[in-house]
Amino acid sequence: MPLTWLKGTIVKIIEETYNTRRYFIEVPELESFDFVAGQFVTIDCPIHEKPNKRWRSYSIASAPDGTNVYELVIVLVEDGLATPWMFSTWKVGTEILFRGPQGVFTLKETHLQNDLFLVCTGTGIAPFRSMLHWLLRENVPHKTIYLIYGCRSQRDLLYYEEMKTLQLEYFHYIPTLSREEWEGRTGYVHAIYEEHSGGRPGSNFFLCGWKNMIEEARQRIVQLGFNKSAIHFELYG
Repeated sequence: MPLTWLKGTIVKIIEETYNTRRYFIEVPELESFDFVAGQFVTIDCPIHEKPNKRWRSYSIASAPDGTNVYELVIVLVEDGLATPWMFSTWKVGTEILFRGPQGVFTLKETHLQNDLFLVCTGTGIAPFRSMLHWLLRENVPHKTIYLIYGCRSQRDLLYYEEMKTLQLEYFHYIPTLSREEWEGRTGYVHAIYEEHSGGRPGSNFFLCGWKNMIEEARQRIVQLGFNKSAIHFELYG
C-alpha cells in the first residue's frame, strides 16, 4: 500500500554546527506522529520535475515521544540540489510535504539480548540517537551498547555534549576524529569496534553513514568471525 503524503510545518530550527541544522517538524493533522526508532521519512523537494529526483530520505533523529513533532538533522551538501534549497528556503512556519515513517533499520528484542555496536559517520548518528533516547525513555532492557562515531574534526561532531552525558546504563560513547588531534580517539571507526568486539560473540552491528565506511565495516566484521546476519546497515549518499 503506498504511503500517503503528509503536510509538516517547521516549528523550530537549531544551527547545530557550521554546516548542519536540526529541523523540528510538526504534523498538524495528527495528534501523534508514531514511528519506530531508526525509521526515516522522505521529503518532496520541488527542485525537479521527475519525482525520483525530488525525493530525499532522512532518518528521524528524535525518539518517538507521543507528540506530533519529529526532528531531522541535515548537513548542507554545497554542490547538491536538495540541501541548498532547504537551507535557503526552510524557515519557522514553512510547510513541507513528506511521507513516512518507513524503514526496517530498527532494534528488535533479539538484538537487545546481546551487546550492540552502533557505528556511524556524519549525520548517520541520527537513527542511533533516536534508538538511544527510546531505550532511555522506555527503560528497555539491554546489554552493553557502544556508539562509535567517526567525524573529520571536532566541529563536525553532532550531539556531542548530549551523547557524552547520556544517562543510559551500559552505554559507551566513543567519538573518533580522522583529521584532527584532540583529547579523544583519532583515526577511523574500524579500529574501535575491532578492539571492543573481541570476546563478545553474539554482538549485533548496526552501521549508518558514508558508503565506503559501511562497505569496509561489513568486510571487517565478517573477518572478525561474526555472521553476516549480525550486520544491519543504512547507507547515506
